[in-house]
Amino acid sequence: MNELTEKIIGAAIEVHRTVGPGLLESAYEECLAHELHLQNLKFARQAPLPVVYKNAKLDCGYRLDFLVENTIVVELKAVDTLHPIHEAQLLTYLKLGSWPIGLLINFNVQLLKNGIRRVVLNYKDSSSAPPH
Repeated sequence: MNELTEKIIGAAIEVHRTVGPGLLESAYEECLAHELHLQNLKFARQAPLPVVYKNAKLDCGYRLDFLVENTIVVELKAVDTLHPIHEAQLLTYLKLGSWPIGLLINFNVQLLKNGIRRVVLNYKDSSSAPPH
């Protein structure tokens, strides 16, 4: 699992290194899709995410930016600052789809490693905070 997240992060770093900050989220999505393809990673883009409410599967219009290797959810942002609501959104997606891990990637930073958050179902890891 760590090897796969490293490949995804490496692909995102390559995109950021090539085009830099300041573009729209949709542009980063296009570039990352191309880079994931170049790295032979299987992924679904804008994958629908139904909400199950009282045993009813509801299409509420939620879409995952990427689901890589049917295992890791990748949500992209191009914002000034990542906020707790962004991580909460990703955590909710993980719960709804029963996926173990997600990456939140904000491309609107000078150094991409400062814009990456790794979220694990039942455990959040921002690379510096110990588990609670």
